Amino acid sequence: MSTTSHPTRSAQLPDLDGPDRPIYWAFADCWTIVRRGLTHLIRQPSNIAWQLGFPIVSVLLFGYVFGSAMAVPGGGDYREFLMPGLFGMTMAFGFMNTAYVVVLEGTKGVTDRFRSMPMASSAVVTGRGVSDIITAAVDLAVLALTALVVGWRSDGGALATFAAFGLFLLLRFALIWIGVLLGLMVPNEEAAGNLFAVAFPFAMISSAFVAPSLMPDWLGTLAAWNPVSSTVTAARELFGNPAAVGDSWIEQNAMLMAVVWPLIITAVFLPLAVRRFQRLSR
Repeated sequence: MSTTSHPTRSAQLPDLDGPDRPIYWAFADCWTIVRRGLTHLIRQPSNIAWQLGFPIVSVLLFGYVFGSAMAVPGGGDYREFLMPGLFGMTMAFGFMNTAYVVVLEGTKGVTDRFRSMPMASSAVVTGRGVSDIITAAVDLAVLALTALVVGWRSDGGALATFAAFGLFLLLRFALIWIGVLLGLMVPNEEAAGNLFAVAFPFAMISSAFVAPSLMPDWLGTLAAWNPVSSTVTAARELFGNPAAVGDSWIEQNAMLMAVVWPLIITAVFLPLAVRRFQRLSR
């Protein structure tokens, strides 16, 4: 009886047997996971509607329902103060979506199928990160368009405006790895829903909606040292919006910390997420 042998990936690409081959396949497999994630998103209109609807409702709720009762320390329009905070809140809440998708794929056996395939072990984690940052960019664009409709404007110039949006995406990129790690640790979908209890204080105890100087001293300190606050404050300065910056070191150096915080978070949680994936029980 004759058997048909299927060539392995190495046999198909003999010219990639050098030292660059692992790096090549890490990127190639990552891109495969990215395409899969984006395809699933496009084929699920309800998820798109939720991701686009939430930012719009947030603008209307905080800008018009609560906005008339709020004041900005040092003066300035609260709606201009608010919009960068809403951008930051949307990016901060995003890691819950990441964690939920990771949990869902784990419980349905998708993750185990990936692990049984001849692919780079880091591809599932990094692919999820890249697809989520693309989705986050779409969310941020929709939120920015909504802000423009309600009267928000950036007075910082084109370069500063793009830099501010880049800081928001940098924060979201860093938080993705926390979401991936939590998703790999949480046992089921019900437990993943409880992550809102973690995300809510993380996003809300910040300078997103209220200046830390208006909070009690202990709470204001926590809010000022929140990575979300550094990104939001730096973005307000780049946008030319009211910033209400306090006298503490962390608030005075918000631009620096808006870059340092995401780098620290990524350096800590990306390796942890990859290692957790590699150590999953077979």
